[in-house]
Amino acid sequence: MDRFFEFASNNTLLVAGLLGSFLIAVFYELRQKANGLVNVEPPDAVRLINNDALVLDLRSAESYGRGHIVNARNLTADEVDTRVPGLAPDKSKPVVAVCDNGISSNRSVMALRKMGYESVYGLKGGMNGWIQAGLPVVTGKKTKTKNKNKSGKGKKRG
Repeated sequence: MDRFFEFASNNTLLVAGLLGSFLIAVFYELRQKANGLVNVEPPDAVRLINNDALVLDLRSAESYGRGHIVNARNLTADEVDTRVPGLAPDKSKPVVAVCDNGISSNRSVMALRKMGYESVYGLKGGMNGWIQAGLPVVTGKKTKTKNKNKSGKGKKRG
C-alpha cells in the first residue's frame, strides 16, 4: 500500500488524468441511462434476438438489400411511430434498433420508449459493428434489372 501512495505522490498528473477519465466515463454512462438510451453489443443483441426480440433495420432499402440481420424489419425512422405498434403490439417484447453505425438509431429508441415500450435497445456500432463482430448477414432479393440478351441465348428458335 505504501508503494501505491509513493507512486501516486510521484505521478500526480498521471493519477489525476486516470481519475478524470474514470469520472468522465461514469458520467457519460449515467447520462445515457438517465436518458433511457441503452446500446447493446452485438453478442448481447444475439441473445435478445434468440429470445424473440423484434429487430428494426432503420437503414435505406438499398442498404437493407445489401445485407441485414435475419428477420429484421426494414422501415425508416419516420415510420417507427406508425408501424411498430402493428409489428410489436406487446410492449414488453424486446426491440433492437439497427442503423449503419449505431448513432442515428438513438432517436428511434427514445421515441419507442416514449410510446411505452419497456425493452428497447440500439445496436452499438450498428450494422458495421455487427459485420465486424463476424455475425451472419442475410442479403435481400436482387432488384429488378433489365434482362439484356445480347448473346442471343434463351431465344426461341423456330
